[in-house]
Amino acid sequence: MIELALKAIMTLSQLKAGQQGFIKGFESSDLELKLMEMGCIPGELVTVEQIAPLGDPISIRVSGYSLSLRKNEANQIILED
Repeated sequence: MIELALKAIMTLSQLKAGQQGFIKGFESSDLELKLMEMGCIPGELVTVEQIAPLGDPISIRVSGYSLSLRKNEANQIILED
């Protein structure tokens, strides 16, 4: 019998501090180039380091460095765990 592994798909803004996932793609192409220039490249592991008390901004670790994103930018990044 063949079993299919289902991967959870979510956006970066849905993660809590300490959680991580692999970047799968982007919701829209509006911010895609900007995010990729900052190191948010499909296939990269991203870890949420901190979330501000009101939920904006979000501090992440990606491509070996820390980066702060606004919640609307983090909402554009699609992840797989």
